[in-house]
Amino acid sequence: MTEITATFEKTFEALIEAKKYSAIKEILNTLRPADIAIILQNVEKTKLPLLFRLLPKETAAETFVEMESDEQELLIRSFSDAELKEVVDELYVDDAVDIVEEMPANVVKRILKQADPDMRKMINEILKYPDDSAGSIMTTEYVELKPDLTAEDAIKRIRRTGIDKETIYTCYVTDANRKLIGALTLKDILLAEDDTQIETIMHEDIVSVTTLDDQEEAAKSLSKYDLNAIPVVDKEGRLVGIITVDDAIDVIEEETTEDIEKMAAIITPTDKPYLKLSPFDIWKSRIPWLMLLMVSATFTGMIISGFEDALATTVVLTAFIPMLMDTGGNSGSQASVTVIRSLSVGDIEWADVGSVLWKELRVALMCAATLGVVVFGKLQLVDRVILDNPAVTVSVSIVVAITLMVTIVAAKLVGCSLPMLAKKLGFDPAVMASPFITTIVDALSLLIYFAIAKAVLHI
Repeated sequence: MTEITATFEKTFEALIEAKKYSAIKEILNTLRPADIAIILQNVEKTKLPLLFRLLPKETAAETFVEMESDEQELLIRSFSDAELKEVVDELYVDDAVDIVEEMPANVVKRILKQADPDMRKMINEILKYPDDSAGSIMTTEYVELKPDLTAEDAIKRIRRTGIDKETIYTCYVTDANRKLIGALTLKDILLAEDDTQIETIMHEDIVSVTTLDDQEEAAKSLSKYDLNAIPVVDKEGRLVGIITVDDAIDVIEEETTEDIEKMAAIITPTDKPYLKLSPFDIWKSRIPWLMLLMVSATFTGMIISGFEDALATTVVLTAFIPMLMDTGGNSGSQASVTVIRSLSVGDIEWADVGSVLWKELRVALMCAATLGVVVFGKLQLVDRVILDNPAVTVSVSIVVAITLMVTIVAAKLVGCSLPMLAKKLGFDPAVMASPFITTIVDALSLLIYFAIAKAVLHI
C-alpha cells in the first residue's frame, strides 16, 4: 500500500509539473474529500489555490473542512470574495465555527462578511459557548418536527428542508415553545401510514445533553447509547442543536491525544500535527515538566546522600538501585495507565476507590512474589555463581528481593490511587501518570531499600 501511495504521489507531481490540469481534475473527481485534503497538503503551497479551484463546488467545501488550518488560511487569503462565499455557503455551521476558531481576526472578518445573515448569527451564537462544551461543537442544522404533523407532512417537510441539514436520519420533535419532547428516525416515518401523527410514533425517552455539558461527556453518551446524533438543549429544555457522530469522533481523538501527551509529561498539548510544530513550540511544551521533574528528582539525590555511609560499607548495594527504581516506576505506571483509562471511559469513579485498591493490592502481591523469587534466584545463580561476585551474599539477595517486593506493592497502590484522587479534586488524572508517579516511586523505593538494608545487614 505504501508503494502504491508513493507511486501515485510521484504521478500526481509529474502531472502538476506538466500542467496537465484536465487529467488532475479527473483524478481528483474520483477521490473522497479527506483523501484530496491529504494530497493537497503535500503539494507546493504556491500551486494549492490553483489545484483547489479544479474541484466541484460541493467537493471543494467538503475538502476545505478536512484540510489543516494553515492550508485553509492560505486558500482564504487567495480567494476572491465570490469564491470565499461559495465555500462558506456550502459549509455546515459546526464546520464553519471550527474554521473561524482557528483563523486570525482579519481572516475571520472576511469569512463572516461572506456568510449569509442566518449563518453569521448561528456562528456567533455557537462561539459564545465555553471551549470544550457541548454547545461549542454542536450544529444548529437539524430536522425539527411538530407533534401534530402527519407522517406524510413530515416527509414533505424533510424533502423541503433536509438538503441544508447535516443529518436527516434522526428527527426531533418540539412543542410550541421549542422544548424537546420526542425523537424518531426517518425509518419510523417512512414505515408509518400517511395519516399517522408524529406524536404517536415518536420516542419520548430521549438521551440529550445541555449546552454547558463537557464535550467529552457528550461524545461518550453518543458511544454509550449507539446514537448517530445527540440533541443539545438549553437549561429550559429547549432544543438548540445536535452533535453528530463525526464531531464526537473528533472530540474523542482530541481528548485521547491530549491525555497521551500529558502522560508523556507534555504540559501544554497542541492539536497541530507534529511536522507543523517548530522546535521552539515543542521545547515550550516539554520544558516545564522536565524542569519540575528535574527539581523533584533532587529528593532522590538527597536520600542517596543521606545513606552514603551505609553504601560505603556495602558498595554492592549501589548496583541494584537502578533496577529497583525502574521496576517500581514501571509497576506504578502500569496501574496508573489502567486506572486513567477506566476513569476516562467512565468504568470507575471515586466511589470505587476501595475496590480498585483491593484489586491492585492482590495484583501487586502476585507480581511482587513472582519477581521477588526471580530476582533472588538471579542474584544467587548469575551474580554470585556465574559472575563470581562474592559480595552478593544471601543477605544482600534477601535485601534486594524484599525491597523489590515491597516497592512493587507500594508503587501499584500509589499508581492506582493518585489518578483517582486527582479526579476527585478536579484535576486531570492524566497529569498523575508516568512522570509524576515515577518520581514519587523512585523516592519510596530508595527509602524502602535503605531501611531494609539497615535492618537486615546492620549497616
